[in-house]
Amino acid sequence: MRLEIALLAGPAIIMFLAFVIFPVALAAFYGFYRWHGYGPPTDWVGLNNYKLILTDPAFQQVLWHTGLILVLSLVIQGPLAITLALLLNQKIRGRSIIRVLIFVPYVISEVIVGTGWSLLLQSSGAVNDLLQHIGLGFLQAEWLSNPKLAIWTLMGIISWKYIGFAVILMLAGLQSIPDELFEAAQIDGASYWQVQRRITLPLLGPTIRIWAFLSIIGSLQLFDLVYIIWGPYVAGTAGTSTMAIYMVAQGRNAGNYGYGSAIAVVMFLISLIVALIYQRVVLRRDLQGAVTEGANR
Repeated sequence: MRLEIALLAGPAIIMFLAFVIFPVALAAFYGFYRWHGYGPPTDWVGLNNYKLILTDPAFQQVLWHTGLILVLSLVIQGPLAITLALLLNQKIRGRSIIRVLIFVPYVISEVIVGTGWSLLLQSSGAVNDLLQHIGLGFLQAEWLSNPKLAIWTLMGIISWKYIGFAVILMLAGLQSIPDELFEAAQIDGASYWQVQRRITLPLLGPTIRIWAFLSIIGSLQLFDLVYIIWGPYVAGTAGTSTMAIYMVAQGRNAGNYGYGSAIAVVMFLISLIVALIYQRVVLRRDLQGAVTEGANR
């Protein structure tokens, strides 16, 4: 049995150690040095890099931006995904086509999405041009550079890109609910909204919680779309910079790989703490049920 476990779990453990644990440990090591990315690190600075991160107003700003993106992703995508899933779970004409159209943005490369939207939302881009031609020129705006609009532009792009994944998860959760429960509720005279409130949402809870966990982790590590659309420097002035953008700007682009490694470690610790707290507080009931069921088997 031990040999079987080693053969089945060994490759995954080796991959995890090589591509997760080892890079994190190496980043933690470099974080104690002022290192420019070449040669062995020799300029020991101890905890100064970490102190600088925690006291840097720029990092506090990107931490706020990241937290705002996290909350808005949950608030915007969650209700919208549930609504679309409930709609697409009904027998309506063209349901399969609608599902495909909603899911397509999720499978498109972030590079293509970022490049496309950055061109569309330029001051002289297609969006402003369209508004002008349909008589809504007063709605034209600096979608990417105005700090009051840029964060909402980013949230619109993120929601458009990732809502398909949330809808697919919700649909899978809905289809796992037995039809007998809905039929019994209808026989008892329950209205449509009472059925959704008393049956659908409670039974959809585990799916919602798993999706929320994935969305939280993705928000904490958001990088590609912001980097492609705004870049590491414009993102700061536009109010869309994230921790990953800060890491690249202050680390690789500034030639200070030691400081960038320290930022990576801080990001890892923040993500780990959030994940552990979420698992302990929110997912505890779901995980206990899974463990109990597995033990009974």
